[in-house]
Amino acid sequence: MKIILSRKGFDSQYGGYPSPILPDGGLFSLPIPNPNDTLFYSQLIVDDHKTYYDLMVELGIRPLYKRVPCPTCHLDPDIYRGIMPRSSNWKPLFGQINSAARHLEKQGVGVGDLFLFFGWFKQTEYKNKKIAFVQDAPDLHVIFGYMQVGEIIKVESHSHLNEWMQYHPHVRSEQRKRNRTNTLYVARDRLCFNQSLPGASPFNFSKRVVLTKDGFSRSRWDLDPEIFQSAIISYHPEPWKEGYFQSARRGQEFVIKENSKIEKWAKDLIITNYTS
Repeated sequence: MKIILSRKGFDSQYGGYPSPILPDGGLFSLPIPNPNDTLFYSQLIVDDHKTYYDLMVELGIRPLYKRVPCPTCHLDPDIYRGIMPRSSNWKPLFGQINSAARHLEKQGVGVGDLFLFFGWFKQTEYKNKKIAFVQDAPDLHVIFGYMQVGEIIKVESHSHLNEWMQYHPHVRSEQRKRNRTNTLYVARDRLCFNQSLPGASPFNFSKRVVLTKDGFSRSRWDLDPEIFQSAIISYHPEPWKEGYFQSARRGQEFVIKENSKIEKWAKDLIITNYTS
């Protein structure tokens, strides 16, 4: 099983803010803004009283696309079941295109491999009954969810995709549909190594899902050398520095060649941080 560390959600270029670690430990990765997509932040649900748009207003976030405010978003990966109405046969989806899709294909990513999605997060708290970022909280890279691949679809060559998939931005967009690299990854129903857990889910926050080394900038990671020292990871020819692992600033998908120690680490991470 290959493990893919996949950088997703708001970053300094697209979005311009961290995603929130909610006071109850929920991890809500904010999908990046995109004026070419048609889904509004106000259509995505946090809970019975709040949308993603409401949450961002409380946090003082104005999502930016190339420094321009943008109200619509690119919901990908889509692993949060409760954020919008779903078809009864819905499955979590993740799309990729162009160089990132070619990279995954070149690395041999296939059915049964495991995506671990990570992004930029910061702790929040309640202030005057509203959610706010904790002023001095560090900026962190956090693993916010997972997806085990159950099916891989080349969108351009499929003229009749399932009706329930039509909402997804890699299916809905005619421009993306015509792109031969456009690829859709569909989650398994259940994990192949643990049938009691779904094939994809967000995580709850804990220290175990934090990649960033304490006291360092968010791209400097605290990975256990006994587990990761011998790993072959795409985009990371020489990542080990004195006291930390320097994650690549280039690339979205970091594919780890089959490694039994890292596979066990990933499985343990899912079992201990899965949220229903």
